Amino acid sequence: MSHPQPVARRMYDLVEPIGLVPYFADESDQALMALGLRNPWDAYFAGRAAPLGRTVPAEVVHAVFYNFAPGEVARHLPRVWDLTTPEAALAARERGCVAGLRRILGDRADAPGVARAGDLLLTAATSAPVQGRVLYAALRTLPVPREPVARLWHAATLLREHRGDGHNAALLTEDIGGTEAHVLHALSVSMPAKEFGRVGHLPSAQLTAVIDGMRSRGLIGTDGWLTAAGHATKERVEATTDRLAEAPYNALSPDELELLAADLDPISAAIRAVFPS
Repeated sequence: MSHPQPVARRMYDLVEPIGLVPYFADESDQALMALGLRNPWDAYFAGRAAPLGRTVPAEVVHAVFYNFAPGEVARHLPRVWDLTTPEAALAARERGCVAGLRRILGDRADAPGVARAGDLLLTAATSAPVQGRVLYAALRTLPVPREPVARLWHAATLLREHRGDGHNAALLTEDIGGTEAHVLHALSVSMPAKEFGRVGHLPSAQLTAVIDGMRSRGLIGTDGWLTAAGHATKERVEATTDRLAEAPYNALSPDELELLAADLDPISAAIRAVFPS
């Protein structure tokens, strides 16, 4: 059903903390690196790219992930598949994320609200069309966990990648490239691009070239901050991303959405309390 008010942004605030567990909970990296991977970035690419399979070239993963600088994906893929398999990586990632969630949630992990939220979230997460959403479609081919905490995390991951695929489409619509997307975000929150973690490590000349290109398009001013056009572009990207993320929640009634939000709120709050902002 179509809801009278947009729900994607509200649900993003509740679901995103769960979807970020692989990137902030140490247990995920530890489980993946126990397979023989060399570093946390090996763990990132093995865990996230595993649903695509081992034969997908780095160039294709780069296109799907969208926002990595040229060459960054190729430093890890396909090399990680000489060390482990996608199947082992998927199992380790789930195992580590469940362990991380259980540590964070404590006794709440076995509360009825976790199982109920997982079931409702999974209904939403498995209901949306897959057309044009490569990573979401790949995740949809995986078996659904039975254990409640694992189901909750799996559903949140599906929704995170569904939204991410739509976000990429929104960026493409605005002609914003991968590195440009990071610069746009950093400046929109009043952070100099060189201080933003996802691009701050890039060679100065490379980052400067990206900023200069955005300046020539009127997105960045001579003062180094976003212009009115730059802010408008960021707002359009976010609005389009939210609109494209609505579809999964049409599978839930208004009452189910309210129940889901009530169950997710303490879960998300507990995760936000231990993860860096």
